[in-house]
Amino acid sequence: MRILTIGKNDSGQRVDKFISKSLPNLPTSLIYKYIRTKKIKRNGKRCAIGEKLEEGDEIKLFIPEEFFEKDSDRLFMHISPRIEIIYEDEDVLLVNKRAGMIVHSDENEQADTLINHIKAYLFRKGEYDPENENSFSPALCNRIDRNTCGIVICAKTAPALREMNERIKDRSVRKKYIAVCHGIFKKNEDVMTAWLIKNADDNLVKIYDSDPPKGAKKIVTAYRVIATTEKLSLLEVSLITGRTHQIRAHLAHCGHPLLGDGKYGINRIDRDMGYCHQALASHAVTFDLKSDGALKGVAGKTFSTDAREIGFVKELFPNISF
Repeated sequence: MRILTIGKNDSGQRVDKFISKSLPNLPTSLIYKYIRTKKIKRNGKRCAIGEKLEEGDEIKLFIPEEFFEKDSDRLFMHISPRIEIIYEDEDVLLVNKRAGMIVHSDENEQADTLINHIKAYLFRKGEYDPENENSFSPALCNRIDRNTCGIVICAKTAPALREMNERIKDRSVRKKYIAVCHGIFKKNEDVMTAWLIKNADDNLVKIYDSDPPKGAKKIVTAYRVIATTEKLSLLEVSLITGRTHQIRAHLAHCGHPLLGDGKYGINRIDRDMGYCHQALASHAVTFDLKSDGALKGVAGKTFSTDAREIGFVKELFPNISF
């Protein structure tokens, strides 16, 4: 028999969801069976699958020991964290990701990821220890591509993760990007609407101006031209909606692919010039919300990087002022 005590980051979850996260080796069908047959109890009593847990609750599990074997692969514990912090409080962390770093692991990279560097940082601070958590680990609330640099939001606690996800969903969290595109725009600013559909097989999206196929999602992208050269435009882009590759694909669809973007542009010339990464940076985030909870530290505030120090801006537009 094992006892799991519900901590701050575990509270508010359904019993079945908590067990699933805490014991990833335990099949869902057995979770339901063990709850039904009282081999999983809450505070010594029978519990229902959908009951919401509270801090201090005790979950007693009368189940085989094999299901308690946790993944021993703690890659982040062996990492010397390298992150640039923009803002931090007890619930939220904003970091400036460098281009070339992936946010989560994939088949090619398991250790050197943004989330692992963040976990390593919090572990060394004593704010995160997986041995003291049943079901929660620090989580990224937004993702940006490997070769896009800029601000990424991390929730350090479960309440912050829940509230941040809700606020992102209701569009209370607004993000702005800096981009360099090929060509000169006819309008100095515009709000563009289209439809996007993703092909998961090749990790590409396609944009439609009208008559979108079934499953396509509406996208809205706003831009403002900040400066131009003979062949390039420096933009500030605001995401009204946030879809996969929205900025890259939408601007390319309009005839203005990002400098260095080999996925949605033809960038042989760009590469010859030394631009191997798309010229795109997550520049600013505004928390247009009120909160007396986990987001109180960021509520009503805007956080930004120094756009003049972004590599491609510094090189192509050295005298620009924002």
